[in-house]
Amino acid sequence: MALITDYLVQGCQMLLILLLAPLLTGWVRVIKARLLRRRGPSLLQPYRDLFKLLGKDVVLAESASWLFRIAPYLIFAAIWVAAALVPTFAAGLMFNWTADLIAIVALLGSARFFLALAGLDVGTSFGGIGSSREMMIASLAEPAMLMMVFTLSLLAGTTELSAVAHFMLTAEVGLRVSLGLALLALMMVAIAENARVPVDNPATHLELTMVHEAMVLEYSGRHLALIELAASLKLLLYLSLLACIFAPWGMATAGAGLIAYGFGMAVYLIKLAFGGLLLALFESSIAKMRVFRVDEFLGAALMLGLLGALLLFVSRGL
Repeated sequence: MALITDYLVQGCQMLLILLLAPLLTGWVRVIKARLLRRRGPSLLQPYRDLFKLLGKDVVLAESASWLFRIAPYLIFAAIWVAAALVPTFAAGLMFNWTADLIAIVALLGSARFFLALAGLDVGTSFGGIGSSREMMIASLAEPAMLMMVFTLSLLAGTTELSAVAHFMLTAEVGLRVSLGLALLALMMVAIAENARVPVDNPATHLELTMVHEAMVLEYSGRHLALIELAASLKLLLYLSLLACIFAPWGMATAGAGLIAYGFGMAVYLIKLAFGGLLLALFESSIAKMRVFRVDEFLGAALMLGLLGALLLFVSRGL
């Protein structure tokens, strides 16, 4: 009976993130519209868009290969698995032992690799521009992410997220400069990886500035629906990662019971709502930077992660 319960709770987490991802995207859009004194779309508009795309036929370019056809499924699967590995409302679940930060970085890198290949596959100029810019961003975002992981592993002694969350709740953590630098680095990487302002604008199709949208211009129908859902899942993944590492309060433990799981789920929803609010406030208060300044932005994230790791080497008290 306990084994069946563990499977049900783990499946509930996988289904929960899949259902909440479009809602989080809609929440950010609603807040941004209100801040700009506009009515904006409905909170449920991302669900309507996905269902509309799923009902449309797929239009493929004559030059599209088999890779272009299977890339959306691979991208969606990789990001969904990575998001499902991050502890949300409960820690220590059945598959949480696989929730390793390095594995999550590898899954995100695999999804990015297939997305860039798909952008290059058709041979359009927009796809090539978007893929080259995506790889330029990845060349700095992934090292910055790994330096943040290295900082946490030095401090917690592991890269398993459940163990890291448990360590962050202990009294020996305290206020550390290295953790603050790692937090800033992760936030900057999250903004770049999710194509948010100031690195990219997900609501524009201006060819001089777009990165993510340039790679998916040739997709339509269910393929585009999978890519859009994967983008929403990636945003939820990074907010869940920030909550799990730096705000792990309220998470239930494995086998704690329905009341603890329900409380953990309520706290998790509050964390997501607060994270989406902060993201909308940040995007509404800053202008988009030039493409050629993105390397400076991510270079700063890399230096912050590196400084955080160096401070731990210099002094364990920092």
